[in-house]
Amino acid sequence: KGGAEQGNSGGGTKEGARSTTTPGGTGEVAGKGTTAGGQQCRGDEMLLTAVHRFAGQQGDHLLVTASNKGTKPCWVTSYPAVKLGDNGAVLPHSKKDNPGGAKHLTLQPGGKAYSAVNLFDYGSKNHTAQSFALALRGADGQAGPSYSVDLQGGKPQFSWNEADVLNWSAKKPYDF
Repeated sequence: KGGAEQGNSGGGTKEGARSTTTPGGTGEVAGKGTTAGGQQCRGDEMLLTAVHRFAGQQGDHLLVTASNKGTKPCWVTSYPAVKLGDNGAVLPHSKKDNPGGAKHLTLQPGGKAYSAVNLFDYGSKNHTAQSFALALRGADGQAGPSYSVDLQGGKPQFSWNEADVLNWSAKKPYDF
């Protein structure tokens, strides 16, 4: 439905539509200069899902998948803005991840990008939540509107002392 808020583009990266083992896929071609007219992905054109593993253990993991359900290529940048709970703050970027993440990752229609949320529970002073929302970041790094996420896997309850989020990637950071 509307145009993109941002029309500028950066260097795209390889996109793993359906199979991350196919080198030189169509997303790679689109990411090398043909995204100049591409638009930023919008949450209402994306299918956002998360698989929750290791619930109740010392290190919960959420594998986040964003699928482009639109009819045109779009891009994501940086890492998603993730909130756990209704009043929760946006979780920080993982210190173990590459800084920045300003490159545009182009998603062809049906293409996917992956991120992850790591929750660490070291005992006392836990935060708890039963809901999960995600916002895409613009080229300026600012978070857009939040969207609910379809949660699959473990129980929809989160407990943590520390948490962080990984950059979007064409490859899954966890194999589940």
